[in-house]
Amino acid sequence: MYWIPMKDGDNEVRCLLCPHVCEIPPDGIGLCRVRKNVEGRLYTLNYGEVTAAALDPIEKKPLKNYMPGKYIFSLGAFGCNLACGFCQNWTIAHGEAPSSSFLAPEKAVALAQDLLAQGNIGIAFTYSEPLMWYEYVLDTAQAGKKAGLKNILVTNGYINPKPLKELLPYIDAVNLDIKAYTEGFYNDVCKGKLSPVLTSAKLFAEACHLEVTTLIIPGLNDSPEEIRSLARWLAGINPDIPLHLSRYFPNYKFDLPPTPRQTMERAAKVAGEYLHNVYLGNI
Repeated sequence: MYWIPMKDGDNEVRCLLCPHVCEIPPDGIGLCRVRKNVEGRLYTLNYGEVTAAALDPIEKKPLKNYMPGKYIFSLGAFGCNLACGFCQNWTIAHGEAPSSSFLAPEKAVALAQDLLAQGNIGIAFTYSEPLMWYEYVLDTAQAGKKAGLKNILVTNGYINPKPLKELLPYIDAVNLDIKAYTEGFYNDVCKGKLSPVLTSAKLFAEACHLEVTTLIIPGLNDSPEEIRSLARWLAGINPDIPLHLSRYFPNYKFDLPPTPRQTMERAAKVAGEYLHNVYLGNI
């Protein structure tokens, strides 16, 4: 879904799913590593390919203010369209394609229903970037909604508005990663842009329950001024949006020391000037 041919005769295509709008030559793949040009048509390589599955507490997503105390059947694939140097799930997001098991949408829904007795409320698409699992998430969320299940996304929000609007009627809750509140951070650290994520945040807030997570990294996105700007912007949408400020630890390509606890507490105090629900994580 969401692609167009580039020119007559050369079989090059342009992907329209996310803001990278990759131009993909024959046999090439997009930056996400999961969308491939096969003889002038764009195919997804990860449909139904599950690399991780678990029954998690909903607070682990993290969702603090949405059905607390419940559990959610959580599924992940491989692939991501950002390149954050601090990625905590880099082995499935950016490493070699890990071993996976095919799980059809109807089977995923059946497994989620089997877990209802254990407190499960539905399916969370998480671990890597579910929006790069788009077709599978759409099909499974539609089937889950028909079966009375809740659908949750844990996402970087880096998607174009048209495909997001097609998916949103089937989504009940979202935890959105806003990596930082500067274009420079997104460009330098994530190889993306902030503005499309902010657009997604507004669309999520209009359509479903939204919570936001920001990983606080020393010297990169931890200044009181930046935290204040992010919190003020979120409050302009709705001051009741929960903001999770998560403590950074070294991972993947980043070896900076862990974020000091006092930095986390200062950030929470600043954000709390604008938002009613600020939570600290990883402390």
